[in-house]
Amino acid sequence: MAAAMIAPGSAIGILGGGQLGRMLALAAAQLGFDVHIFTDEPDSPASRVAARTFVGNYLDRAALADFARRVQVVTTEFENVPAETAQALIDAGARVAPSPRALAVAQDRFDEKSYFQSAGIATPPFKAIGSQEDLDAAIAEIGAPAILKTRRLGYDGRGQIRIDSADDARGAYAKLGAPGILEGFCAFEREVSIVAARGADGAIAFYDLNENEHAGGILSRTTLPAQVSASVTVGAQNAARRVLEAFDYVGVLTIEFFVMRDGTLIANEMAPRVHNSGHWTIEGALTSQFEQHIRAVAGWPLGPTTRIADIEMLNLIGEDADAWPQLAADPSARLHLYGKRDTRAGRKMGHVTKLIL
Repeated sequence: MAAAMIAPGSAIGILGGGQLGRMLALAAAQLGFDVHIFTDEPDSPASRVAARTFVGNYLDRAALADFARRVQVVTTEFENVPAETAQALIDAGARVAPSPRALAVAQDRFDEKSYFQSAGIATPPFKAIGSQEDLDAAIAEIGAPAILKTRRLGYDGRGQIRIDSADDARGAYAKLGAPGILEGFCAFEREVSIVAARGADGAIAFYDLNENEHAGGILSRTTLPAQVSASVTVGAQNAARRVLEAFDYVGVLTIEFFVMRDGTLIANEMAPRVHNSGHWTIEGALTSQFEQHIRAVAGWPLGPTTRIADIEMLNLIGEDADAWPQLAADPSARLHLYGKRDTRAGRKMGHVTKLIL
């Protein structure tokens, strides 16, 4: 049975105070909702556009119970909120979307890849790594080049070591400093991502496939339409549908893929949340991914996902954002800055979307 629709004027809780929470809060306000942020970070980007902010520890059950009493539904803006946090909110009587199970699987790269394989979604070869001996054996089996990654918490290229030969593997586990996963390298033709949503009523909607370029492990550019065949798009949609339905998922979810030269799709990772590669939807689709997520968790019908133009979206990383005067003066550019106080190398400071009409 579908969850009841939450009326405008109600409060929606968001776990996390980053830029995704900020854009979710702005989208929620457009639909008449108040947003309450729960974050462990004082003066977060999301808190400055939210109706109310609660600063606390994500494992503080008393603080979470108090938060749960003040909102009608709780969602997350980043997948590394502990799954125990989502469960504690459910235990306190809150409606939570997406589910703790989806969060838990996405938080562990080995569990994520294992889930993909169980769902019939192709992945690179991979092995769990708990010691240097495990790594040496995995290199002997999978071969090089390969990528050694932490099982948990790494993102935007962090917590990753490229291994081009057996010599590179020496001491790599100690350098990683945490349980890991070794993934075989994919000689892909391009990278794509599918942004999809599932409503509380089970309806599913897909955005057009994104073609992505990364620099230093961080998404730098997204373009649409993706230069892929119709069968690649259908394959990505079918994989996303399987994941959404298996988790009884509510909200927006993204899966990143490598497209191999023969058109085969290899799943890289999934994000149980709105996603950087979907930022173009704010101006480029009839319903942004942020509004779509709010609609889904509030029990509303999903909105149309029609793309209205060809798209180029550029991330502003670190000092890239210092060009804001020039970007603001460009009539073809739609500028978004995230309100972060400090500019640091490798930090996502904003993005700019260009619609090619």
